[in-house]
Amino acid sequence: MVERADLIASFLAARGWGEAVRQPLPGDASFRRYVRLERGGERAMLMDAPPPHEDVRPFVAVARLLHGLGLSAPRIDAEDVAAGLLLLEDFGDDTYTRLLAAGADEGALYALAVDVLIALNQSFSGAPNLPPYDETRLLAEAALLVDWYLPAVTGTPSDPALREDYLALWRALLPLACGVPDTLVLRDYHVDNLMRLGGRGGIAACGLLDFQDAVLGPMSYDLVSLLEDARRDVPPRLAAAMRARFLAAFPALDHAAFDRSYAVLGAQRNCKIVGIFTRLLVRDGKPNYLAHIPRVWRLLAGDVRHPALAPLARWIDQHVPPDLRRIPQRPAA
Repeated sequence: MVERADLIASFLAARGWGEAVRQPLPGDASFRRYVRLERGGERAMLMDAPPPHEDVRPFVAVARLLHGLGLSAPRIDAEDVAAGLLLLEDFGDDTYTRLLAAGADEGALYALAVDVLIALNQSFSGAPNLPPYDETRLLAEAALLVDWYLPAVTGTPSDPALREDYLALWRALLPLACGVPDTLVLRDYHVDNLMRLGGRGGIAACGLLDFQDAVLGPMSYDLVSLLEDARRDVPPRLAAAMRARFLAAFPALDHAAFDRSYAVLGAQRNCKIVGIFTRLLVRDGKPNYLAHIPRVWRLLAGDVRHPALAPLARWIDQHVPPDLRRIPQRPAA
């Protein structure tokens, strides 16, 4: 820890921020942390992403890609990739989460976020080093439900045959997610990672955070992430209006194929989230996200109403009946 502190001090001193006042920001579910720096009325943000747990290279690459698309990712003012340190533009405090809690215009904020996705899809022409959101990755994420959540609520490890039946369902469903064009998928596109930036107009007014895990995948995914938010209830009428806003920008798109893709990826994402929030509790001792699990189950129930997901709906009803759809408890030491 002392060595890390010395490394950070040297990094900041070499870039003129050595005497800055430091204000650590609240952490999230990763090893990454952010520290606000202030000096003489100027502000910047330090990203401290210690290797080997974290790697800042994807963040740098995707930030530059987003800048090239005219979108507002934080400017990178200095970097030490080997040390996992970045000096970033400070976007301030106006996250969508804070603005919505303060009574900001919900419709306007969501419309801006959807317009960013529209612009991204219209301007993105590819990135050779972007990893694909392929079956292997999607299956591994969906498996978190049986690998972490089910054992936590039943008290016993999941049966291997049950796990394989579950994954077989997903192997049949995932091709339906690919019935729409691929694009840059930011993956965690929700209100905690979106900001309203003063002094900027149009889509540039939406600041983007936490995009280092971006992949090449179906264009429906980030819209699902935004409108099926694990952290807050999005009113159904607003969600429907935002889906219509997005689809209106792509009149040649097969809307039925989009609906199937949206439902499949919504279900996949929600199975993943239930598993991740449970893993954070069981493995990492972080219970902060458990309160969202009932909402995620409600979202998943909506996803599997799509006729294409009937086999998954039946599997869930059989193996995760309503009495098991609860907040897991931390195991005794």
